[in-house]
Amino acid sequence: MECALCKVGATEKGKVTVTLERDGAIVLIKDVPAEVCTNCGYYYLSEETARSILQTGNDAIAKGG
Repeated sequence: MECALCKVGATEKGKVTVTLERDGAIVLIKDVPAEVCTNCGYYYLSEETARSILQTGNDAIAKGG
């Protein structure tokens, strides 16, 4: 698909690191499947992946790490 951000690149399947921040806590989640723009690097997560990442982040923050 065409990148909605840069309008130049196309996206390809890849893996990214997602950073979540809340109330001073930062959670990094590595190797997340995404569609990544070949031009600017912006990435798109599927709805299912986004839900999973948010749940993982919430669980990590609730556990304190």
